[in-house]
Amino acid sequence: MLGTAYSIDVPWLRWKRFAVVAAMCILAVRAVIVQLAFFLHMQTFVFKRPALFSRPLIFATAFMSFFSVVIALFKDIPDIDGDKIFGIQSFSVRLGQKRVFWICVALLEMAYGVALVVGVASPCLWSKIVTGLGHAVLAAILFYRAKSVDLRSKASITSFYMFIWKLFYAEYLLIPLVR
Repeated sequence: MLGTAYSIDVPWLRWKRFAVVAAMCILAVRAVIVQLAFFLHMQTFVFKRPALFSRPLIFATAFMSFFSVVIALFKDIPDIDGDKIFGIQSFSVRLGQKRVFWICVALLEMAYGVALVVGVASPCLWSKIVTGLGHAVLAAILFYRAKSVDLRSKASITSFYMFIWKLFYAEYLLIPLVR
């Protein structure tokens, strides 16, 4: 009975054919709604403060926007063969796996570069050190790991995709330290 619940066909929710729509949904939820909703809840209900848009909130929303775009682009890289068979013109099909892969890595490295600058520009010394060093280390690990991905291996690509999600969640350890 439970298996049939997941096999229900809902055509208006099939957005794989529309890469931009799928990307916008991921971006809206992961980068904007989650960040703003959590912040507003904490500020207004937990701390009983007015909801002022702070530097850490703006940073978190912008940084997670980069990650969301990368996740949206990267999710189609392992499925390129199926996308070609079914005529889905994903970015990976149109631009090629290798190009989309390195675009994703470059976007994340840019995000880490901005995060490093934001961290170093902090008025708090401990925040400069922790967020600056933390983002520099994550950027280095990302680049090192990206160089070892075999784009001919679906398992290697999928493993790297899961690694991107680990980086995404690791950021939640650093965001509260941004000042």
